[in-house]
Amino acid sequence: MDLGIEGLRVLVTAGAAGIGRAVAEAFAEEGAKVFTCDLDEAGLATLPAGIGHRRADVADRHEVAALFEAALAQLGGLDVLVNNAGIAGPTGRLEEINPEDWDRCLEVCLTSQFNCARLAIPHLRRSGNASIVNLSSAAGRHGFALRAPYAAAKWGVIGLTKSLAIELGDDGIRVNAILPGLVAGDRQRRVLEAKAQQKGISFTEMERLAFSFTSIKDYVTPRQLADQILFLASPRGRTISGQAISIDGDTRMLS
Repeated sequence: MDLGIEGLRVLVTAGAAGIGRAVAEAFAEEGAKVFTCDLDEAGLATLPAGIGHRRADVADRHEVAALFEAALAQLGGLDVLVNNAGIAGPTGRLEEINPEDWDRCLEVCLTSQFNCARLAIPHLRRSGNASIVNLSSAAGRHGFALRAPYAAAKWGVIGLTKSLAIELGDDGIRVNAILPGLVAGDRQRRVLEAKAQQKGISFTEMERLAFSFTSIKDYVTPRQLADQILFLASPRGRTISGQAISIDGDTRMLS
């Protein structure tokens, strides 16, 4: 299927690995012009030729300003912002969580999306196919015991997405959120390991428990998420906005 996104100018945050890398590479494969950032400079260095990149902490507004300067210089404008950056945050009961860990989780998972969107919007207004895609999570739809900072941030992403979709509709800018479930990769494994330790069970038992609340008992792949994001950003997704789209194997609860 030709999505009609050749030449689309795309900025993806946290693109050195995982979901962000899959998204950046998928856009590039379809002929889009892509720029990304990450704290992992070694990972950025292994990206395919043609994908521009810069080290940046998107929770830091000064670094975001420098990121946009570099990205716009290379892309020549902006059509798509993919707010992918996020961290797992701490695992534990709320009263045990270090306040600095709470702050950092919300800064990276939620405030970074504000930091990037506010600079992107003036440029997106000049695009004929403008789109923002924010990464939320199944944790943004369900409660998530022992993961309150992460869940709070991801619920916030949906509120931001819905509000921006209304604000920017008259400008022709569509805004959507993606809610992944259990995603294949090292970060998901670390999350399950931490929860298993908190519950005093094995990783295998924790994994089995997590999948007991899904209809499709398999991990979501980063490429599946990338495919959905590409569709939303393409002209074929021109009337899809304000949506929180779950890609989670029909997750009914988070354990």
